[in-house]
This record gives sequence, structure tokens and C-alpha cells, in this order.
Amino acid sequence: MSRIGKLPIVLPSGVTITVGDNEVAVVGSKGTLSVAMQTGIGVKAEDGKVVVTRESDSKEHKAKHGLVRSLINNAVNGVTKGFEKKLEVNGVGYRLNGGGQSIEMNLGFSHPVKYTAPEGVQLAVDKMTITVSGIDKQLVGQAAADIRSLKKPEPYKGKGIKYADEVILRKAGKAGS
Repeated sequence: MSRIGKLPIVLPSGVTITVGDNEVAVVGSKGTLSVAMQTGIGVKAEDGKVVVTRESDSKEHKAKHGLVRSLINNAVNGVTKGFEKKLEVNGVGYRLNGGGQSIEMNLGFSHPVKYTAPEGVQLAVDKMTITVSGIDKQLVGQAAADIRSLKKPEPYKGKGIKYADEVILRKAGKAGS
């Protein structure tokens, strides 16, 4: 049995789950998310808990068992609490403007860089920090990764965009003789 897959998901109050043929719909106070069903995996919602089962012990079903349980758990957490990632911008002359769906950044290029978030993701700017938030964990993570890829942190001075909890390994500069 999968250690993650066999754990039941406890539904908080205000969250409802509808199990269909091709997807599991999760509805909460922050919105609605749907998780695609995998073949060979069954989902049952009863008594305020969701239990994920598999048809057989084949390698494919074992692999999907924990995955489906994690995806449903992330959907439940997303519609109740939501997800957020924080990014820090470090560099002399770097500036941030905007918020909501799009931001404009001066990152040392000859032109300002504009980033528009996908539907369902909100951006907030506070001085040199960007907060990416939303209910879909995958979309929030992808939007944060896209923003970070615009100017990755460099190892000598640490200039660039990094996650708030990321540690940049610094290299020594030239050794003078």
C-alpha cells in the first residue's frame, strides 16, 4: 500500500467533493477546482473523508495511487486556505510596479519587462517583494517559476529574482595577487 495514498483526506467544514466519471470537483469558500481521474484509481467521499483506492497492485496503479491522493489534498487545501509564493528582487536599480494580474519590472535590461499572470493567479508587489497567490498550487508554482526565470540570481553578487526561502551559494570573486 502507498504510504501517502492510503491516508484519508479529512474535509474541512464548507468543502464539498463531487466524484464524477472523469474528474473530482472540489468546491470551497475560495473557489472551485477539479482533479482529473486516473484509470484504475477509485475515489470515495463519505462521512467528511475522502478515501483513494486502487484496483490492483500493478506498478502503474501503485504509482498513480499517491499522486491522485496528493492532487485531491492540494485541491482541498487550495479552496480553503489558498497557496502563495514569495519572490525577492535584489539588485541596484531594479524596480517593481503594478499588482493584480500584471507587473512591470526594471531588471537591468534596456527595456522594462512586463509579466501577466495566468487566470486564477494574483500578484502583489511590496517594495522589492512579489507575492504570487491563488487556489491552484500548480499554477501558483508555475507563475513564480516564470517570474524567477526572467532574471535568475547570479552567484557573485546575488543580483536577480529569488524565492524568499532560497539560499544562493555565493562564489568568491577574483583573487588579487
